[in-house]
Amino acid sequence: MPATGQSHFSEIQSKSVPNGNDSLNEEQIQQEGLEDVTTSLISIPTAGRRFCRQFSEQSVAESGRKALSMAEVEMPGVMRLRKIYGPTKPLKGVRLAGCLHVTAQTGVMIETLRELGAEIRWSCCNPLSTQDHIAAALVKAGIAIFAWKGETEEEKLWCIDQTIYFANGEPLNAILDDGCNLTRIVHEKYLHLTHAIHGGSEETTAGITKLRKLLKSKKLSIPVINVNDSVTKSKFDNNYGCGESLVDGIKRATDTMIGGKTAVIIGYGNVGKGCAKTLSGHGAKVIITEIDPICALQAAMDGYQVTTIAEACKIGHIFVTATGSTELIRGEHIMEMRDMAILCNIGSGQTEIDVVWLKANAIKIENVKPQVDIYHLPNGRAVILPADGRVINLSCAHGNPSFVMSNSFSNQILAQIELFTKKGQYPIGIHILPADGRVINLSCAHGNPSFVMSNSFSNQILAQIELFTKKGQYPIGIHILPKTLDEEVAIAHLEYLGIKLDKLTPTQSAYIDVHPDGPFKPIYYRY
Repeated sequence: MPATGQSHFSEIQSKSVPNGNDSLNEEQIQQEGLEDVTTSLISIPTAGRRFCRQFSEQSVAESGRKALSMAEVEMPGVMRLRKIYGPTKPLKGVRLAGCLHVTAQTGVMIETLRELGAEIRWSCCNPLSTQDHIAAALVKAGIAIFAWKGETEEEKLWCIDQTIYFANGEPLNAILDDGCNLTRIVHEKYLHLTHAIHGGSEETTAGITKLRKLLKSKKLSIPVINVNDSVTKSKFDNNYGCGESLVDGIKRATDTMIGGKTAVIIGYGNVGKGCAKTLSGHGAKVIITEIDPICALQAAMDGYQVTTIAEACKIGHIFVTATGSTELIRGEHIMEMRDMAILCNIGSGQTEIDVVWLKANAIKIENVKPQVDIYHLPNGRAVILPADGRVINLSCAHGNPSFVMSNSFSNQILAQIELFTKKGQYPIGIHILPADGRVINLSCAHGNPSFVMSNSFSNQILAQIELFTKKGQYPIGIHILPKTLDEEVAIAHLEYLGIKLDKLTPTQSAYIDVHPDGPFKPIYYRY
């Protein structure tokens, strides 16, 4: 085995397996003859071969352990939970299958979950985001990790499959997911196991969108806690974290200067807000495109130009998709872009930029370095595509900073404790973590400006119309204005500011399960 200090793969001849499948008992963490070599055997039943993941030299795992130790210092919330709940082991009996980026921050969460009593099997939701030295450190610590940077889609799905059954032959009874990857496979291939799963938790906006579609079609079979929309997740990780890591990813991938450039951000939700603020702070002129009138109005009030992607595609230097939807940057937009425009995705999955169109229509694809390609177009221009259209911050950099991920992963840990200690109390559906106490100070001095009060008083007028025209339909109690009317108020203010909205295409509407005319956000969404 070469002593390069790097992780690599080697193929070894497959032995026949009586039932035609690789047995979980064949998976092992074994010590080679030398003390400085640790090998985790991973069997992939593809083309009659078995691939053996090898971590050469102890220095690889040692490097990962040092990174984990640094992350622990920056993750006080997760470490506090480890200290509080570690002695009582509230997750003892949990067989937790996870599918989330294998980073240093995730590693700290995984080791905390294990310290709280859970058995762990883990795969990665993105073929490009695994940090191999972290995977090596976790494998050396005895945790079953099925992930490596640069997986094919087939290998990714195989890795997820390996997390379903544990070493003793028992199946998973809990899920921690990102993008609904694991939950979808469980419902498609292992539906018979869902009766034993006491619940799952979901990390991302895109994952919640897919879960809502499952629930709507009555195909969801387990209770799921929506971690993504916890205040301490969505307003911190999605906002501050993505803002910082986006620029980190762009810089590592392209070495481009942000200052002076025009950056087009598609979507002004929590992620888009953070990205806009950070890019603006680096000196970029920021343009926002939106389909939601409320988010569009927020962007305008925050000082950004708001227009359509059809107009913005002609002037941007850097494009950032940040929605969790699909086909946001399409062929007709790419053909209008300036030469060497940078196309970045920080939403979930690989569908926000039409990579399929790019690969089919480029006359030449030039690889610059790992995860960075230049697509030469028929019109003589070219565009730069980092991470093959996948999330740039985790594929080209190391993801969000440890401190802000401590927020998100504290929520994940508490969600798993909540689901396991209250088995049977959460019905099938999508839930949010129990609310904490929050105080909002709404004091004012000389009254708010007329424009913003137009918003408030438009709501008052619509509320009176709603109550009178639907007499008897509102029971005694306290109600909020229907979101469609809230959006109507925002629309009424857009023309005055010269704001143009994009319109959902039929494909996008079906993908995110939102009507083209709204409402554009679920009732629990916090703008």
